[in-house]
Amino acid sequence: MPMKILLVDDDETLCEYLQGALAKLDIDAQVCHSGEEAVTALEGTVEFDAVVTDVKMSGLDGIALAEKALSLLPSTPVILMTGSSALESAVAAVRVGAHDYLLKPIEPRRLALSVQRARQMRLLTDEVRRLRSLVSEPVVGELLGESPPMRRMKDLIARVAPTEAAVLIRGESGTGKELVARALHASNPQRAKGPFVAVNCAAVPASLLESELFGHAKGAFTDARTERRGLFVDANGGTLFLDEIGEMPLEMQAKLLRALQERMVRQVGGGQEVPFNARLVTATNRDLETDVHERRFREDLYYRINVVRLDVPSLRERSGDLLRLAHVFLQRAAEASGKAVKGFSPQAAEKLQAYEWPGNVRELENCVQGAVALARFEEIAVDDLSERVRNHQSQKVVLAAETTEELINLEELERRYVSRVLSLVAGNKTRAAEILGIDRRTLYRMLERESAANAQQHQSNGQSGASAGNPAA
Repeated sequence: MPMKILLVDDDETLCEYLQGALAKLDIDAQVCHSGEEAVTALEGTVEFDAVVTDVKMSGLDGIALAEKALSLLPSTPVILMTGSSALESAVAAVRVGAHDYLLKPIEPRRLALSVQRARQMRLLTDEVRRLRSLVSEPVVGELLGESPPMRRMKDLIARVAPTEAAVLIRGESGTGKELVARALHASNPQRAKGPFVAVNCAAVPASLLESELFGHAKGAFTDARTERRGLFVDANGGTLFLDEIGEMPLEMQAKLLRALQERMVRQVGGGQEVPFNARLVTATNRDLETDVHERRFREDLYYRINVVRLDVPSLRERSGDLLRLAHVFLQRAAEASGKAVKGFSPQAAEKLQAYEWPGNVRELENCVQGAVALARFEEIAVDDLSERVRNHQSQKVVLAAETTEELINLEELERRYVSRVLSLVAGNKTRAAEILGIDRRTLYRMLERESAANAQQHQSNGQSGASAGNPAA
């Protein structure tokens, strides 16, 4: 794109000459003939790649204009032009933070080169500032782990966080979906300054959810003794996080959809609609695609909240992070309890890695806290772990067989494998279909066949039982 600069000089002939010459070099110069006129331009909506101004002008001179420009737009470089080679002018230019200092007469190509360098410096400065803000972000640091699934998720968070896109976070219980939501909030330069408001839709009774989200007028119902704004308005300027959105009743889903479309909420018992300015982030452990298919979740609301989807990996999918997480939880628990526990025995670490963690990171943290409480030595032993972790037996689909009696047919092998995959993804049919390499419809047909076969087997067993109990049958 052509560069856009603000050219300021009270010499109209010089401005006309430079404007025409720079246009041939793909630089668009907007001309002002006074410092006061230039300040008005800087306060407008046009974004300039650089400000080029003469030092000596009546009224607001170039040095004062440079100071004003850098206070209004700190990242916009300023280039000063002067007919004086006096050292004092150069020192003044450096003191106010000017990018360059050019002596008249101005050669257009020399000015164009200075503008190009100023623009490159600005882009580099903006990129360094962006990267520094991402690296220093404390909330993202809570998302522990460097396994490939976690690196992919962190990269996606960094890309989508600065935008206003609605994000749907999907993951099993205990994977840290709220931590991801907080990372999205804290990594947005504008929203991070505002509040982060979270509500668990499954924890609020359906009869109270509308009042919780939209607020209520005084006297709207029996216990409404005072007016309440509601969480949508409370989250103004920040982020509203709706956890377990899949548990929201259908009637409430329709009201939520209307609020998101209109960017307005109506209090329960109120007559006026109130605007809100909050970014929406939602989360669920349900398979919403299946819920939409089975009409338990509105399709139009699903597409409204699912502009960008973030899948939080289960602990099984990021096994490389398990021991690192366990050590972090151990350090926290040891500090809180005042116990000198420093690590895990090799046998205990092996048990931790062998367990499948259906409760994910939350279950791991609880397990480690319990082990620290029971530990008698500096290392956690197998006996300090919970019984379910100590006695866990891995349930793997074994393809090898020692005798022909152990062999099963392909239909049974398929049934067992599909069942195992569904178990590992906590019943998420969409995720299971992705792992199996089939579409959801094919998976539905496979499950329907299995269900029909089980029903037929059950009916057959019932008839056999009736025949056995009634010899006359």
